[in-house]
Order: sequence, then C-alpha cells, then structure tokens
Amino acid sequence: MKRLANTNRTEPPFKMAIYIQLLSYLAPLFFSVALKSTKRWAKTEAERKEATNFKLKSELQHLHYQLQPHFFFNSLNNIYSLVDISPDQAKSSIHSLSKLMRYMLYETNVESIPLSKEIDFLKKYIDLMKLRVSDKTSVSYSFPIKETGIQIAPLLFISLIENAFKHGVSATKPSAIDIIMTCNDGNVLFSVENNNFPKKTDDKSGSGIGLQNLEKRLELLYPNKFNFKTILKDDRFLVTLKIETN
Repeated sequence: MKRLANTNRTEPPFKMAIYIQLLSYLAPLFFSVALKSTKRWAKTEAERKEATNFKLKSELQHLHYQLQPHFFFNSLNNIYSLVDISPDQAKSSIHSLSKLMRYMLYETNVESIPLSKEIDFLKKYIDLMKLRVSDKTSVSYSFPIKETGIQIAPLLFISLIENAFKHGVSATKPSAIDIIMTCNDGNVLFSVENNNFPKKTDDKSGSGIGLQNLEKRLELLYPNKFNFKTILKDDRFLVTLKIETN
C-alpha cells in the first residue's frame, strides 16, 4: 500500500509565496514613493497658496491705491465748486478733507478695521459733501450707534456714497439722498437711495472707477459672502450691499 504524500493545505501555493515575498520587497519602495509624492504635492500646494495669497494682496493693494487718488480727485472737485460761492466753507472743507485723507493713508492699510471707525469716516465725508449741495437737496443718514464689535475691510462703502452725490443731485430740481446701515448677527446691510440725474456723456468726473473698484474688492475679500444689487425705478436709484463678516 502506497503512502500518501504529506501535504499541508494551510501553506500557500508556490506562486502565492513568490507574490508575497515580492510584495514584501516592493511595499517599502511603494511607501517611499507615495511618501515622496505626498511631500512633493504638499510643497506644491503650499507654494500655490502662497502665490495666490501674494496675488490677492497685490490686487487689493492696487485697488486701494486706485481708490485714494479717485477719492481725492472727487473731493477736490467739490471744494473747487465752493471757492467762489463760499470761501469760508471751502477752507473748512479743506480742513475736513485733510482729516479724511489722513485716515485713508495711515489707518486703512490693514486687512480689517472696526466698523465704528469706518462709520465715523463715512459721516465726516457725508457732512463734507453736504456743504456743496443746495437747499433743494436733502441728505439723511442712519448708522448703528452702539459698538457692534464687527471688523470689516476698509473703504467698502465710500464709492456708493460718492455715486449718490454724483448722480443724485440736481442744481435746479429737488432731490433726496437716504443712507442707511444696519447690523445683525455679523451681517452688515448698507443701502443708498437717491434721485437719478444721468450725467452727460462728456462728464468724466470720477470715470466710474469707484464702483468697478468696489465690485472687484468684494469678489476678492468676500467670495460668496456678499450680495450687491442696484435697482432703477422711475427717477429713483437704489443700491444695497449685504456683507457676511463671520
């Protein structure tokens, strides 16, 4: 009677043994390659983010530098119109403008500022602009009185106010400018409503750079966190801007 060969069914087949042995050699190599690839990807991603942040800061700085001469240009035009009419008001306006420019030059070169500082700046600017309008134009504004604790990018609302005084005031017809800001749960809602008196095509004052600047800055600073609308109905123009600061 022949003896059966002693076979151990728990041992892997010959090919499987070779595969396992080969895998044991290759696993460290695969792991090393994967680790190096991960490190290389992380480095590339970090460099990409750094380049993106640098580009963002450069664009914002460029837009900020654009806004300063634009603001100064418009303000000087307003003061110029007062020189012959009211020299004393013109002098007072120059003093007020120096304070506003000091704020723009030395206090707004940061990512964010307290909303209360921006409100104080807007009030001073509105009061300055009111000096040049006649009794036919009424200007009202309402801002939060209490400290909101909200931090916001500087100089986001000034262009909307400039636009209202540029297009909402007539030398011969009655007009009204209403400016309102409210805050709720970290959201800032700003609206300006004014009459609409379209400028002549040859009027290049301001060149429209303010609103273009604003939209670009909002897209860079608050992507998917702002809502900007304009409505023109009959002879009234309404612009609303909502920003989520949280």
